Amino acid sequence: MTPLIKPMWIAMLLVVINMLGMRGSKITVSLMSLELGASQFMVGVIVALYSLLPMFLGLYAGKLTDRLGVRLPIIFGSTGIALGLAIPGFFPVLPALFVSAAAIGAAHIFYNVSIQNAIGLMSPKEDRARNFSNFAMMMSISGFLGPLVSGMLIDAFGHAKTYLCLTLGPVAGVIIMLALPKFAANLRGGAEGGNGRNGGKGGKGGEDEGIKLSGFGLLGNKPLRRVIVMSGILMTALDLLHFYMPIYGHSIGLAASKIGMIMAAFSAAAFVVRVWMPDIVKRFGEHKVLTFALGVAAVAYLIIPWIKQVPLLMMITFTLGLGMGCGQPLIMMMIYNRAPEGQSGEALGLRQTINHFTHMAVPLAFGAIGSAFGVWPVFLTNSLMLMGIGYVSRRR
Repeated sequence: MTPLIKPMWIAMLLVVINMLGMRGSKITVSLMSLELGASQFMVGVIVALYSLLPMFLGLYAGKLTDRLGVRLPIIFGSTGIALGLAIPGFFPVLPALFVSAAAIGAAHIFYNVSIQNAIGLMSPKEDRARNFSNFAMMMSISGFLGPLVSGMLIDAFGHAKTYLCLTLGPVAGVIIMLALPKFAANLRGGAEGGNGRNGGKGGKGGEDEGIKLSGFGLLGNKPLRRVIVMSGILMTALDLLHFYMPIYGHSIGLAASKIGMIMAAFSAAAFVVRVWMPDIVKRFGEHKVLTFALGVAAVAYLIIPWIKQVPLLMMITFTLGLGMGCGQPLIMMMIYNRAPEGQSGEALGLRQTINHFTHMAVPLAFGAIGSAFGVWPVFLTNSLMLMGIGYVSRRR
């Protein structure tokens, strides 16, 4: 690899091009399912399949990246995402969406845990907050481009061709990895975990000092457990936006491109707040920033079901992005810092396992609630959950 190409730049580029396809598929699968005659509950089942296999594979993916390194899982995950995206493109029928969602989710877990661990392992302690913030900013870029581009492509070419276009991102990621054989070649949690990471064997809280925990046993580390539970609830709130906003937009007669613009406003705000997040955290502390961010998101969710105008919905989702945009990188950094030495990948994998349980449960639960009672109870429930973890963060 030429010295002009920094490994961290490559990692950030991989985040954008892989997640662009993933985020774009979330809006495409919802709208294509509705177009093919699926009910809200059926859409929820399809979206839940993104997380069925990752719920079981998250810990394994984390252990794999600690033991074998991050390079091969990144290549495997990117390839699987591309193949999963291609399925509905060639077979535009409802059963293909079930297969596609399951395949994309299973492949994504290997890529996602590995790239997060790679960023942590490449980061000295003093740069970790900024690098995880930059990672979150790249996620925001892909979150902005994915729905926006997908919505426009759907209106112009239809759902099937949109899926085929989305494969280009992960395919490019595989090509980059193969063209740069030295990138992340020696990064693994057990070998490189001493990059100034806090916590030692017992995590930052020191409550399990000297005790080797593994798998779900990591939940015995109280500071780590607390943050992982908060992460699961935060992902519940994020899932609601990605799952229910396309359904809500479709129900009030919005075109796919308009729904994409509303979703893109969220990611644009998340990008903006993440630019300043390292300085904000340094000044106010991670728990105060997280508490304020969750409060803003809770209020925004209360307002959404009363609004039908596109500009107002964009303003509300932008406000929501300002709040929740802080939450993801903060929690990811807190988990990494509290993980036992040499088990950062496993801790991140455990986070993914818990998160994907919520990813699976939320579409099913909220799809059923929305079908039975309408949209207002869905958004209200989510707002109350955000207030709850905001209270927990405030107490800490």
